[in-house]
Amino acid sequence: MRFDVQVEITPREGISDPEGQTIERALPILGFGGVSRVRTGKLITFEIDADDVVAARTIVDDMCERFLSNPVIEDAFARISDVAAVG
Repeated sequence: MRFDVQVEITPREGISDPEGQTIERALPILGFGGVSRVRTGKLITFEIDADDVVAARTIVDDMCERFLSNPVIEDAFARISDVAAVG
């Protein structure tokens, strides 16, 4: 089966996020008040072949742990859906 995967990677709580801090400081200057706790990250999308969603989850979790994120300073959250169900 083929699965659509979206992996969102963000700095862990308590880890400095200079890009998020810069955005947070700039927003009020641009007229966007009331915004706080801005955190930046990255979104990685891909398709993967696996026997079922459990196998896909295992593979994706391993990819996140070993390559896509730095588990010491980043959190990774993966959304996995059947490609046939998506499109």
